[in-house]
Amino acid sequence: MTEDQFRTPDEQGSDQIPHPGLTAEMDDKPDHGEDSYRGTGRLTGKRAVITGGDSGIGRAVAIAFAREGADVLLSYLPEEEDDARETAQLVEKAGRKAVGVPGDIRDEAHCAALVRRAVDELGGLDILVNNAAYQMSQDKGILGISTEQFDRVMKTNLYAMFWLSKAAVPHLGRGSTIINTASIQAYDPSPNLLDYATTKAGIIAFTKALAADLADRGVRVNAVAPGPIWTPLIPATMAPEKVDSFGADTPIGRAGQPAELAPAYVFFASPESSYVTGEVLGVTGGRPLA
Repeated sequence: MTEDQFRTPDEQGSDQIPHPGLTAEMDDKPDHGEDSYRGTGRLTGKRAVITGGDSGIGRAVAIAFAREGADVLLSYLPEEEDDARETAQLVEKAGRKAVGVPGDIRDEAHCAALVRRAVDELGGLDILVNNAAYQMSQDKGILGISTEQFDRVMKTNLYAMFWLSKAAVPHLGRGSTIINTASIQAYDPSPNLLDYATTKAGIIAFTKALAADLADRGVRVNAVAPGPIWTPLIPATMAPEKVDSFGADTPIGRAGQPAELAPAYVFFASPESSYVTGEVLGVTGGRPLA
């Protein structure tokens, strides 16, 4: 993967698409590592749950995990079935098992069912990736955020992470890992993403506290904090003028691709990070984490 493979923000399609956004609807398709990621067996025999595994960062992580030797369960919304099916095919093409489970992680019972499905159909659970998230940009800031939106953001981004982690812990043996997706928004919040940024700051605190809680069990908990990453969520939740300049404020000067996030998740999932827990790895295009 080389720098000239990536386009600057003004070369990306800026047409808005309906939420939650499908990859096929994007004018400029993200790079998930389909043609570039090469595995080296770092996750051979592991079993992983990836929420938001249908597209964007979740798809890139699923591809990387599969090519490193892991079987995966993909969690996604029912309306994201087309993307999820394509991701599952990429996992299976790598010679690994893919289990797709549609549903809404705002439901506690569904979160518990996801973990049970992984244990039953993959034969156990070694890696939980809490990646799914909801955001909706509001130009009016707090005045534009309804209680309904605030509740949806909190339930999707925080409650589900709590429910899934709690359900997973009894099944995680020594050497297992939980990886949470935080954001640069936790450190440098945008007013138009006030509720989303609040949840991402919460994810940082949750990660550090849970890491201390589970250390005696030999289970590590870490987080990846992406900067601006080109996924279906961007044209589905932001105005066209913001999409046009998305990522331009980074030192690198462009949005990142999902493929550029996947190695961070592989690092935290693999024995290479055996002495790392409670940490946050920023993949931000040069924007600093405070």
